[in-house]
Amino acid sequence: MILENNSILSGTVPATGVITGQAITATAVSTNTLDLSVARDIGEGDDLYVVFTIVAAFNNLTSLTIDVIGATDTALSTGVVTLGSAGAVALASLTAKAQFAVRINPALFSKGTQYIGAKYTVTGTAPSTGSVNAYVVNDIGDGKKYYASGFSVI
Repeated sequence: MILENNSILSGTVPATGVITGQAITATAVSTNTLDLSVARDIGEGDDLYVVFTIVAAFNNLTSLTIDVIGATDTALSTGVVTLGSAGAVALASLTAKAQFAVRINPALFSKGTQYIGAKYTVTGTAPSTGSVNAYVVNDIGDGKKYYASGFSVI
């Protein structure tokens, strides 16, 4: 997976390589947008994903709904459509280093949108801690699977 600054929707990945997150204290959209220059359907063709990484653990809230959205403006407030969703993620799963990958789905019967971003919807009490980093990638690496050892080859 290769990260490129223009594909980062929330937070930053500075030259030091230390990922920072966008603080989420209420329902909000991502601080950055991906400008496609014109309205287009980037969900068509090869799969694209947005990987969300919880940088700082959340508190207080009941759940956080994580969506990939498209819009007709950079503020992500006009002509908003949901392009993919991780759904409502419970507080217990919003721990530091947790990751969620959301596929950008094709915009059927539409030419798509010009701007891509993320939306975070808080359910329950507003959190005082919690931050997210989000970036667009064309593949996801899941090097976190562990399989049981101790089997015998006969």
